[in-house]
Amino acid sequence: MAGRNEEELKQDISLLGNQGTKYTFAYDPSILESFDNKHPNRDYFVKFNCPEFTSLCPVTGQPDFATIYISYIPDIKMVESKSLKLYLFSFRNHGDFHEDCVNIIMNDLIELMNPRYIEVWGKFTPRGGISIDPYCNWGRPGTKFEEMANYRLMNHDMYPETVDNR
Repeated sequence: MAGRNEEELKQDISLLGNQGTKYTFAYDPSILESFDNKHPNRDYFVKFNCPEFTSLCPVTGQPDFATIYISYIPDIKMVESKSLKLYLFSFRNHGDFHEDCVNIIMNDLIELMNPRYIEVWGKFTPRGGISIDPYCNWGRPGTKFEEMANYRLMNHDMYPETVDNR
């Protein structure tokens, strides 16, 4: 069967299509919503490119800006994109180091969906002449996805781009 019926579209999703969207200005993983994967018999990637991520330096309080890349192979549940957008927005006034932000995002998405595989990569704009691009990943233990995570981590960013205009 192609498409989703009305019941499937409303199941577990309250933010998509809601005209009364409320923005949370403090980190809040409870914003995240999931829905059922209609293709759990197949391995496939879902990728989100989030070019407007903002958090705060926990020491200086200055804003940090990044593009966050989230790629995952779903199992039973998938993250709903509007809830992901609002969740990422909730970091706006959250003070944490870049490395912590990407790991927190990955951990929250693992808790929400229990994907087969996930990776989160933050490409932060330079501050003080240095850009920081933390990458983390996870594959379900005891499966080929754990092996995949190890392989992708060991081979991550072997050919980094030239940073000349961030």
